Amino acid sequence: MQPPVRQFTEPAQAAQCVRAGGVLAYPTEAVFGLGCHWQDEQALRRILAMKGRPQAQGVILLVADRHMLAEVADLSGPFVPQWQAQPGITWLYPPARAVPDWIRGRHARVAVRIPNWAPARELAAQTGPLVSTSANRSGNPPARDVQTVLQIFARELDGILALPCGQAAGPSPIHDAITGERLR
Repeated sequence: MQPPVRQFTEPAQAAQCVRAGGVLAYPTEAVFGLGCHWQDEQALRRILAMKGRPQAQGVILLVADRHMLAEVADLSGPFVPQWQAQPGITWLYPPARAVPDWIRGRHARVAVRIPNWAPARELAAQTGPLVSTSANRSGNPPARDVQTVLQIFARELDGILALPCGQAAGPSPIHDAITGERLR
Protein backbone atom coordinates (compact mmCIF):
# COMPACT_ATOMS: atom_id res chain seq x y z
CA MET A 1 0.00 0.00 0.00
CA GLN A 2 1.20 3.49 -0.92
CA PRO A 3 2.01 5.63 2.14
CA PRO A 4 0.00 8.86 2.42
CA VAL A 5 1.39 11.92 0.68
CA ARG A 6 3.54 13.98 3.02
CA GLN A 7 1.93 17.38 3.54
CA PHE A 8 4.18 20.33 4.31
CA THR A 9 3.19 23.75 5.59
CA GLU A 10 6.55 25.47 5.11
CA PRO A 11 8.51 25.85 1.86
CA ALA A 12 11.73 24.81 3.65
CA GLN A 13 10.16 21.46 4.60
CA ALA A 14 8.86 20.89 1.06
CA ALA A 15 12.29 21.75 -0.36
CA GLN A 16 13.78 18.75 1.47
CA CYS A 17 11.42 16.50 -0.50
CA VAL A 18 12.62 18.03 -3.79
CA ARG A 19 16.30 17.85 -2.84
CA ALA A 20 15.82 14.15 -2.00
CA GLY A 21 14.61 13.46 -5.57
CA GLY A 22 10.90 13.73 -4.85
CA VAL A 23 7.99 14.95 -6.93
CA LEU A 24 6.15 17.76 -5.16
CA ALA A 25 2.87 19.60 -5.73
CA TYR A 26 2.95 23.26 -4.71
CA PRO A 27 0.84 26.41 -5.06
CA THR A 28 1.65 29.02 -7.67
CA GLU A 29 0.02 32.32 -8.56
CA ALA A 30 -3.12 30.67 -10.02
CA VAL A 31 -2.95 26.86 -9.83
CA PHE A 32 -1.00 24.06 -8.23
CA GLY A 33 2.17 23.01 -9.98
CA LEU A 34 4.05 19.74 -10.09
CA GLY A 35 7.76 20.07 -9.66
CA CYS A 36 11.12 18.52 -9.00
CA HIS A 37 14.72 19.65 -9.06
CA TRP A 38 15.55 20.90 -12.55
CA GLN A 39 18.52 18.55 -12.95
CA ASP A 40 16.65 15.40 -11.88
CA GLU A 41 15.68 13.74 -15.16
CA GLN A 42 14.14 10.70 -13.46
CA ALA A 43 11.81 12.86 -11.35
CA LEU A 44 10.85 14.94 -14.40
CA ARG A 45 10.03 11.77 -16.34
CA ARG A 46 7.77 10.73 -13.44
CA ILE A 47 5.94 14.06 -13.67
CA LEU A 48 5.47 13.75 -17.43
CA ALA A 49 4.14 10.21 -17.01
CA MET A 50 1.77 11.33 -14.22
CA LYS A 51 0.36 14.05 -16.46
CA GLY A 52 0.41 12.08 -19.69
CA ARG A 53 2.41 14.97 -21.16
CA PRO A 54 4.94 14.56 -23.97
CA GLN A 55 8.52 15.56 -23.20
CA ALA A 56 8.60 17.64 -26.39
CA GLN A 57 6.41 20.32 -24.77
CA GLY A 58 9.11 21.25 -22.27
CA VAL A 59 8.51 22.72 -18.82
CA ILE A 60 8.89 26.06 -17.07
CA LEU A 61 11.59 26.64 -14.47
CA LEU A 62 10.87 28.73 -11.39
CA VAL A 63 13.75 30.78 -10.00
CA ALA A 64 13.86 32.95 -6.91
CA ASP A 65 15.91 35.85 -8.29
CA ARG A 66 18.23 37.16 -11.03
CA HIS A 67 21.22 35.28 -9.61
CA MET A 68 19.35 32.00 -9.97
CA LEU A 69 18.13 33.04 -13.42
CA ALA A 70 21.76 33.18 -14.54
CA GLU A 71 22.10 29.46 -13.72
CA VAL A 72 19.56 28.52 -16.38
CA ALA A 73 19.54 31.38 -18.91
CA ASP A 74 22.26 32.84 -21.10
CA LEU A 75 22.02 36.49 -20.12
CA SER A 76 24.78 37.74 -22.42
CA GLY A 77 22.40 39.13 -25.06
CA PRO A 78 20.16 42.19 -25.20
CA PHE A 79 16.93 41.63 -23.29
CA VAL A 80 13.88 43.69 -22.48
CA PRO A 81 14.49 45.27 -19.08
CA GLN A 82 10.95 44.76 -17.78
CA TRP A 83 11.43 41.13 -16.70
CA GLN A 84 12.85 42.12 -13.32
CA ALA A 85 9.97 44.49 -12.53
CA GLN A 86 7.27 41.96 -13.38
CA PRO A 87 7.41 38.76 -11.36
CA GLY A 88 4.72 36.32 -12.35
CA ILE A 89 5.55 36.54 -16.07
CA THR A 90 7.24 33.62 -17.81
CA TRP A 91 10.12 34.73 -20.04
CA LEU A 92 11.76 32.73 -22.84
CA TYR A 93 15.56 33.00 -22.78
CA PRO A 94 18.40 31.33 -24.62
CA PRO A 95 19.37 28.48 -22.27
CA ALA A 96 22.57 28.36 -20.26
CA ARG A 97 24.81 25.44 -21.18
CA ALA A 98 23.75 23.57 -18.05
CA VAL A 99 20.10 23.32 -19.16
CA PRO A 100 19.42 19.82 -20.50
CA ASP A 101 17.30 19.25 -23.60
CA TRP A 102 14.69 17.40 -21.57
CA ILE A 103 13.80 20.66 -19.79
CA ARG A 104 13.29 22.61 -23.05
CA GLY A 105 11.64 19.81 -25.02
CA ARG A 106 11.49 20.73 -28.71
CA HIS A 107 12.05 24.43 -27.98
CA ALA A 108 15.26 26.37 -28.57
CA ARG A 109 14.70 28.55 -25.48
CA VAL A 110 14.12 27.89 -21.81
CA ALA A 111 10.97 29.19 -20.09
CA VAL A 112 11.73 30.85 -16.73
CA ARG A 113 9.60 32.70 -14.17
CA ILE A 114 10.22 34.43 -10.88
CA PRO A 115 6.98 33.59 -9.05
CA ASN A 116 4.70 36.36 -7.93
CA TRP A 117 3.47 34.11 -5.11
CA ALA A 118 5.63 34.02 -1.99
CA PRO A 119 5.35 30.27 -1.20
CA ALA A 120 6.52 29.32 -4.72
CA ARG A 121 9.32 31.91 -4.69
CA GLU A 122 10.47 30.74 -1.24
CA LEU A 123 10.39 27.12 -2.42
CA ALA A 124 12.59 27.97 -5.42
CA ALA A 125 14.96 29.86 -3.12
CA GLN A 126 15.37 26.68 -1.07
CA THR A 127 15.65 24.18 -3.96
CA GLY A 128 17.35 26.11 -6.72
CA PRO A 129 15.65 26.19 -10.12
CA LEU A 130 12.43 24.21 -9.84
CA VAL A 131 10.43 22.46 -12.56
CA SER A 132 6.94 23.88 -12.90
CA THR A 133 4.07 22.35 -14.83
CA SER A 134 0.40 22.51 -13.91
CA ALA A 135 -1.01 19.84 -11.58
CA ASN A 136 -3.43 18.09 -13.90
CA ARG A 137 -3.68 15.21 -16.31
CA SER A 138 -3.07 16.56 -19.81
CA GLY A 139 -6.22 18.01 -21.29
CA ASN A 140 -7.93 18.49 -17.91
CA PRO A 141 -8.17 21.70 -15.89
CA PRO A 142 -5.35 22.33 -13.42
CA ALA A 143 -5.93 21.79 -9.70
CA ARG A 144 -6.47 24.97 -7.68
CA ASP A 145 -6.57 23.46 -4.18
CA VAL A 146 -4.95 20.78 -2.05
CA GLN A 147 -7.97 18.43 -2.10
CA THR A 148 -8.14 18.38 -5.89
CA VAL A 149 -4.40 17.71 -6.18
CA LEU A 150 -4.75 14.78 -3.76
CA GLN A 151 -7.77 13.40 -5.63
CA ILE A 152 -5.78 13.37 -8.86
CA PHE A 153 -2.26 12.44 -7.73
CA ALA A 154 -2.36 11.01 -4.18
CA ARG A 155 -0.78 7.71 -5.25
CA GLU A 156 1.98 9.34 -7.28
CA LEU A 157 3.22 12.33 -5.28
CA ASP A 158 6.00 12.32 -2.71
CA GLY A 159 4.76 15.53 -1.09
CA ILE A 160 2.56 18.59 -1.29
CA LEU A 161 3.12 22.11 -0.02
CA ALA A 162 -0.37 22.41 1.45
CA LEU A 163 -0.89 26.16 1.16
CA PRO A 164 -3.40 28.10 -0.95
CA CYS A 165 -2.72 29.37 -4.47
CA GLY A 166 -2.53 33.04 -5.32
CA GLN A 167 -5.45 34.94 -6.78
CA ALA A 168 -4.34 35.10 -10.43
CA ALA A 169 -7.18 34.20 -12.79
CA GLY A 170 -5.14 32.09 -15.21
CA PRO A 171 -1.70 30.83 -16.18
CA SER A 172 1.21 33.22 -16.32
CA PRO A 173 1.69 35.24 -19.49
CA ILE A 174 4.67 34.14 -21.60
CA HIS A 175 6.91 36.76 -23.23
CA ASP A 176 9.98 36.57 -25.44
CA ALA A 177 12.82 38.03 -23.34
CA ILE A 178 14.57 39.44 -26.40
CA THR A 179 11.66 41.11 -28.20
CA GLY A 180 9.16 41.48 -25.36
CA GLU A 181 6.47 39.93 -27.58
CA ARG A 182 3.65 38.28 -25.65
CA LEU A 183 3.20 34.67 -26.75
CA ARG A 184 0.46 33.66 -24.27
